Amino acid sequence: MFEQFRNKFPLDDAKWVEYTNCFTRMEVPAKTVLIHEGDISDKTFLIEKGCIRAFLNDGEKDVTFQFFFENNIVASIESFRKQLPSLGAIETIEPSILWVIQKKDFDRIIHEIIEIPVLRDKVIDVIFERTYVYMKHHCSFISDTPQQRYLNLITETPQVIQRVPQHYIASYLGVSTVHLSRIKRKLVKG
Repeated sequence: MFEQFRNKFPLDDAKWVEYTNCFTRMEVPAKTVLIHEGDISDKTFLIEKGCIRAFLNDGEKDVTFQFFFENNIVASIESFRKQLPSLGAIETIEPSILWVIQKKDFDRIIHEIIEIPVLRDKVIDVIFERTYVYMKHHCSFISDTPQQRYLNLITETPQVIQRVPQHYIASYLGVSTVHLSRIKRKLVKG
């Protein structure tokens, strides 16, 4: 799993082995909740195989706000970093193979690599990328119609359309499954 990342991280072989040994492989079925809303997160996941969603419950229904696929890192960031209750939950959509790292190991690695500019910049890039995805999704609710949000999803992340059940896509777009069906029919006709 980790060999594909090897050339991106300028570490000596001993440190590389030490850091990758901090991860534990786990296989979980679909619909496995990895972090419950309100839990204090003590782990982060790297996806080898599978699809995961982040969501919250607004009291009446689940609202999906992000999808993750192979080679993505998944965590309840605010909970993991600051030890606050998680604002949302994280659940597998497909049977998944994950690599898990505990907070104490993650913190130690971050503390050690923060002095290496190339590695520090890569960590910062990952954080900003996730923030960018959240901001873009949030802004699309202000500036785009549900149909435009769906078209953006097709263009920007087609694996969501191919792999995620329609009710999660509808939730992510902020529409009902009936409305999503209407949007799809309109696009097919148009």
